[in-house]
Amino acid sequence: MKKIRVLTSGMALAAVLIVAAGCTRPSGDKAKDVAKSGKDGAAKGGKEPHDHGPGPHGGAVGDWGGGKFHFEFTVDHETKECTVYLLEDDEKTPAPIKAKDGQLSLSIKGQKNKDEFLVTLKATPQKGDPEGKASRFVGKDDKLGVVQELAGTVSGEADGTPYTGDFKEEPAEPKKK
Repeated sequence: MKKIRVLTSGMALAAVLIVAAGCTRPSGDKAKDVAKSGKDGAAKGGKEPHDHGPGPHGGAVGDWGGGKFHFEFTVDHETKECTVYLLEDDEKTPAPIKAKDGQLSLSIKGQKNKDEFLVTLKATPQKGDPEGKASRFVGKDDKLGVVQELAGTVSGEADGTPYTGDFKEEPAEPKKK
């Protein structure tokens, strides 16, 4: 029964991925300056990507909805918990949404051990989010306890519209002395 649920979730995720789109690169940026955290979606008619840099919580930022939204992925390996913050197009301001069933899906893969798994992210409204909407979604999984960079896809339905977006954590650059 669990395999059927995972298979069904995977098929639904694949369907949502088909509608993926990226956001635009600011003018003057070169094509090599592509997003380190977020897939462009150009192959599906999206626009050229741009480098997001870290989000307001220090996490990897990805495009969600062709630039209409962005999201930030953070993980706490000690508590085996991840958080996705939905952001406006400025990549800073919280973007509360009414998610279908109050949740989003996260398909994730460890870059070190290549372990792939799904995490259900439940709405956890932040202070200031309107009643019935949330800009923060939290999920737990034992596999999040492995300390490694992660990559994945966040998908869900916001206010009746399906969205999806990719992210990839990058290793921290060594500090210059």
